[in-house]
Amino acid sequence: MDLAHVVLLAVAGVAAGAVNAIAGGGSLITFPSLIATGLPTVAANVTNSVSVFPGYVSSVIGSRADLAGQRARVTATLPACVLGTGGGCALLLLTPARAFELIVPFLVLGAAATLAFQQRLRGLVGHPHAMSPRRAAVSLQAVVFVGAIYGGYFGAALGVMYVAALALILDEPLNRINALKNVLSAAVGLVTLLVFAFFGPVNWAAVAIVAPATVLGGYTGARLAQRLPSHVLRIIIVSFGTAIGLLLLYRALS
Repeated sequence: MDLAHVVLLAVAGVAAGAVNAIAGGGSLITFPSLIATGLPTVAANVTNSVSVFPGYVSSVIGSRADLAGQRARVTATLPACVLGTGGGCALLLLTPARAFELIVPFLVLGAAATLAFQQRLRGLVGHPHAMSPRRAAVSLQAVVFVGAIYGGYFGAALGVMYVAALALILDEPLNRINALKNVLSAAVGLVTLLVFAFFGPVNWAAVAIVAPATVLGGYTGARLAQRLPSHVLRIIIVSFGTAIGLLLLYRALS
């Protein structure tokens, strides 16, 4: 790995950490950067999953003020998050990726559209206030579990998808939902790190460059997200989600 590759990965890591904390989708910065250094696709995907985990942790630390009062919610969703991520990791390591690659862009674009038209969709599925506690709890577990499967398999734009779905279920400001997304993303990242460290083709030299950079970017991005009004944060997340979905679609069809 030459100096140009080192600089590329360091800059990509800082940018990805910040984007993950604010909107999600930072892996669409680091993943192509890893491929640009010469790594095969699967090795780049696995290395990327391991590399961005420290950035998720710093995002949680940076958004801890918005996590106040959410301990019970976090505790209740972690088992589904861990199980779903384990299943997603198994899918990546044991099955062909082509079919899922074709589905992923539409999932991402759907997530961005869900967040963009959140109020209209609430009119169809019901406002969180109108949900029974049982329905809300089951819906939350389902969203976390399905999102974690996706996160274990590929993970790009996981934050966009989580925020979009959680915003339909939880009657919370977007900043608090974004903080919960950071915790769930960190849990997904920890499981993928443990699985891929033992069973995946991780390039540890690349991890040593990208991981510290995501810490800096993640903490900075989380602090910035706390100061953004909800409507501005929503526009940023929808914009990133749409751009990421179109990029994934282009990659899948090319």
